[in-house]
Amino acid sequence: MKTIEEIKYRLTGPTPPFFKKLRNIGLVITGVGAAILSAPVSLPMILIQGAGYLLTAGTVITAISQVTLPHEPEEE
Repeated sequence: MKTIEEIKYRLTGPTPPFFKKLRNIGLVITGVGAAILSAPVSLPMILIQGAGYLLTAGTVITAISQVTLPHEPEEE
């Protein structure tokens, strides 16, 4: 049960400034990949494949950046 509480805390906790910027970059990458995949025209297969990789990478960057917390010094 402690794991679920930790995940909830990480999702709602404060995100460090560096990871906020990284999250926004991930969202842009995801948007570009999604726009290419949803284009109503026929595109070369290499472009479609690259868009899939962009979509995956952007999603992972965004998810990881969202659950980071500021560094807290260890208490002895």
